[in-house]
Amino acid sequence: MAVDFSTAAPVRPRASTGRPLSRGAAISLLVLGALLTVLPFYFMFVFSTHSRGEIFNLPPPVWFGQHAATNYDSLLARMPFWRNLWNSLYLAIMSTGSTLFFCSLAGYAFAMYTFRFREQLFGVVLATLLIPGALNIVPFALMMQALGWIDAPRSLWVPGMAGAFGIFLMRQYIGSAIPRELVEAARIDGCTEFGIYRRIIVPLCGPALATLGLVTFIASWNNFLGPLIIFRSAQTYPAALALRSLQGLVNTDWGALLVGVVLTVVPLLIVFVFASRQLIAGLTAGATKG
Repeated sequence: MAVDFSTAAPVRPRASTGRPLSRGAAISLLVLGALLTVLPFYFMFVFSTHSRGEIFNLPPPVWFGQHAATNYDSLLARMPFWRNLWNSLYLAIMSTGSTLFFCSLAGYAFAMYTFRFREQLFGVVLATLLIPGALNIVPFALMMQALGWIDAPRSLWVPGMAGAFGIFLMRQYIGSAIPRELVEAARIDGCTEFGIYRRIIVPLCGPALATLGLVTFIASWNNFLGPLIIFRSAQTYPAALALRSLQGLVNTDWGALLVGVVLTVVPLLIVFVFASRQLIAGLTAGATKG
């Protein structure tokens, strides 16, 4: 017997048992998450203006105190902090500049050149990402000692000039963002290979270069284990290692220590504020290009 479907009642979608999150609740959760993120930074700034006794009061102070200048003087009396901060800046600038140059060159070669064993060589580069950093500590120290680079700043930025992560990032970005036909046209017009790199590759890789530069700068600025192994004198310490030397088992001057932490963190916050837009653009570029 035939069934007439024209008069059948329409099938209604089953109501969802879960209630969607309201706009107000979503905003409240975002505000709560932002406050939880900012709160440690706020108390870091607040505690840097209080004495050691005030910092450990119960309840702790929630507003700025009157001991910022005293803590600052104590910090400078205990260490050459501005020298240490300059060491951090020098290492970060050298690491960032050399990484951007060599990783972009290698990424350009892997993305635009065809040569024998290209994929195998790129696979070897990626395989180095699987090696835990802790396994490199002893070979790294022995190599720097053999080269006579102990207590030399170049020992921290020369070995990382062509890191696997930077090469991978630049290769992926160049391969997806720059048409191969554009490079071929430049070659036909007589442009040299380095001229192609300087005039075409670098200007079109702004987001990727900004992302890699910011990641490298922050990693170099916060590097603690490398300087701990290499450096021997307080004059060559970067800020992170110098501040750690202030912390003892007893009688730690927490006010001076927190002033140094504030002065160390502020440059990172400034760099991130100015480079965050490029960072987001570089991280999402691969997902938006077909």
